[in-house]
Amino acid sequence: MKSCPHKGFTLIELIVALALIALFATLALPMQELVVKRGREAELRSALHQIRDALDDYKQAGDEGRIVVQSGDSGYPKSLTLLVTGVKDAKSPNAAPIHFLRRIPRDPFADPKLKPEDTWGQRSYLSEYDRPQRGADVYDVYSLSPDTGINGVPYRQW
Repeated sequence: MKSCPHKGFTLIELIVALALIALFATLALPMQELVVKRGREAELRSALHQIRDALDDYKQAGDEGRIVVQSGDSGYPKSLTLLVTGVKDAKSPNAAPIHFLRRIPRDPFADPKLKPEDTWGQRSYLSEYDRPQRGADVYDVYSLSPDTGINGVPYRQW
């Protein structure tokens, strides 16, 4: 019966293996960060799309006479929460409410402690495009994040 004088790995082999693992981990970390950022950007794009569609649907309902719009009003909702709480359908015999969103999506780049409606910048109908201001209604929303997207465009301009 022969015994094998060397079993297992030498110290040098272990150090080389650990160095290779560390090298691969450092190469993979930036890719992981990019994947996470890309996912948050997709979530932002979807949330903006949902809210903007709901704002347009609200305006269309007002134009069709389903929502009572006061003279001089733009026809857009006074707040984002109105899209969730709903408004009475003026053409419905039992004044059933019209809801435009189930919930207000959050800005994925905003502070998670804020309420969803507070994570968005709001632009009124009378506000200028390049200098959005709050007003009597909500015509559009934008991200309050100062960061820039992977595409080089600031999130505020999406």
